[in-house]
Amino acid sequence: MSVALETPPAGAVTHVLADGYRRLADVCEALALRVAEPGSERGQVGLSAAELMSDQGALDAFVDAEAARVLDRYGTAPRRDVAASRALHDYAWSVGLLMGGVWYLERRVPRIRPEDLRLDLDTATYTITPGGELACLTGDSLAGGPGVLALPEEEQLRAALRMAVADHMRPLLVALGPTVRRGARTLWGMVSDDLVSGIWYLGRMLGQEGEAVRAATDVLPIAVPPYPTGADFRHLVGDDGRRHATRTRAGCCMFYKIRPEEACVTCPRTGDAERLRRLEA
Repeated sequence: MSVALETPPAGAVTHVLADGYRRLADVCEALALRVAEPGSERGQVGLSAAELMSDQGALDAFVDAEAARVLDRYGTAPRRDVAASRALHDYAWSVGLLMGGVWYLERRVPRIRPEDLRLDLDTATYTITPGGELACLTGDSLAGGPGVLALPEEEQLRAALRMAVADHMRPLLVALGPTVRRGARTLWGMVSDDLVSGIWYLGRMLGQEGEAVRAATDVLPIAVPPYPTGADFRHLVGDDGRRHATRTRAGCCMFYKIRPEEACVTCPRTGDAERLRRLEA
């Protein structure tokens, strides 16, 4: 006797993505995120990613807002390329965490259209309107529903994640590249760093750092175009024998230009001894 498979109802994708984004916002303190209902006025706050990618005035405002935040927080007026790099880093990290986080938690990969993500320049808060498209594994309860790409293998789903992040970020890299004043390899290095570090950060927030390091390594085991490097995690061992995960960024976030004595713990300028000191502290 054949059994008819139940097709997920219309709107199911939007509903589960909204739940996934809310869970990320609850777990990840560093992610400033609001989840909007489709069609709500709340989703119209701030500049959309589509505007950042197509409107020079919006892009200038994006960089100006980051420069003002740096000045307010650190008392330093950054060079314009430094402010642009910091703004791009924050955006890429947020996008990487949104897509990579849903993948890590639920083995689902959302497609975030540029018009679905908005940034309030005054508060640096992102607002996402959940879309209706995602990729998942064939055994997922959403498989077969509208807007769903069902894939039979985990590696295919990881490839879908890499592609979704790249498709979203590519137009912004083109638009912001001249202001950042860095080449394509460095820009894509930043995107790969932020995809990996978003998953890593989520794992730490969940008390699952080891699992997250393995998951991020599965996403980028080696350089996979357009990403110029793999996750490249390694471990430092303290005097007490504890192992601490670390990696070195391929695309510098430029924080060392703001606080030279406080380069990021994954910055190429930060030696292993200093990394270990900070990690043990």
